[in-house]
Amino acid sequence: MCGGQQRGMALIFALLVLLALILAGVALVRSVNTGALVAGNLAFKQDATVTADRAAQQAISVLYARLAADADSLDADLPDIGYYASTDGHLDPTGYARADDASSRRLIQWDSDYCSGYSSYASCAYTPSASTVSINGNEAGWIVFRLCDASGSYGSGEATCAAASSAASTGDCQGAINYENQGTGCAGTASSPYYRILVRTKGPRNTVSYTETIVHF
Repeated sequence: MCGGQQRGMALIFALLVLLALILAGVALVRSVNTGALVAGNLAFKQDATVTADRAAQQAISVLYARLAADADSLDADLPDIGYYASTDGHLDPTGYARADDASSRRLIQWDSDYCSGYSSYASCAYTPSASTVSINGNEAGWIVFRLCDASGSYGSGEATCAAASSAASTGDCQGAINYENQGTGCAGTASSPYYRILVRTKGPRNTVSYTETIVHF
């Protein structure tokens, strides 16, 4: 009788040890999965940053080449290269506008069927550049908006733009970057409007990131 009780207790202890090992194994697997997920996220962020930077550099090169060839070449929309000569207050580049703006927002057609995933928007007519950058399975597309209230020449006053001035390099320039101040927050002669470069990077697992770069020439 005593021997049977001992064997029964031993079996119970063995089952408890087995249960503890199983739980430890599950915890280890979850820890490994979490570590792999964190490492994967960091790797994506690094690759996405590099890819987005290359895309922004590509956009800058396109803008610079256009201006070098013709100083007035960016006064009008050029949708074929993903360029727009004015900014849009209702632009929703990520598709995550507030609910009260959903019906008035204007989307960017980042993919051929991008806007089909949204139930409410005013338009989906903005198109990014057909030229993309691909690195390690990440693909980045870009679109540019001149920070002006309308298309037309900035120098002749047809458009009111946020602009850099000759004083910007001295550190004396202060104020918001928007087309309303027309660069008057700085002392000096205005040189170039600001251009807003939006880059969307899509990863191999359908992960998406957005970056924004403001430049002037």
